Amino acid sequence: MPTYSYICNKCNSEFELFTYIKDYQEHPSCILCGSCATNRQIIKDAMTLNSAVKKADSELKTLGDLAQRNSERMSDDYKHHLYTKHNSYKDTQDLKPLPSGMSRVKKQPKIKWPGTNGMKHKRKPKNG
Repeated sequence: MPTYSYICNKCNSEFELFTYIKDYQEHPSCILCGSCATNRQIIKDAMTLNSAVKKADSELKTLGDLAQRNSERMSDDYKHHLYTKHNSYKDTQDLKPLPSGMSRVKKQPKIKWPGTNGMKHKRKPKNG
């Protein structure tokens, strides 16, 4: 259950409500004065959003949701272990020996030309 933060416009008091998502109210009554002139403090709630709202297994709709949930459960050491496990092959390939006098050149990163957005342009045919 998430915690929602509110401020009362009448008595200027700040309060939090710990309720189900289905019981959410836009303007609940103030716990001190009982006024319904309240506003939610969204910025305060956004700072704790990742730790407050968790999806249940039945709410995971995409593979990305599942991956996000699983990565949140992993320790930093295990994440580092997986990163090195899946990326270690990139620099240490079993390469055949080169003939004498030759050397290998490392592959350069691709250049993204400004204004192309990574798309190839087709040439227009010449009318002749």
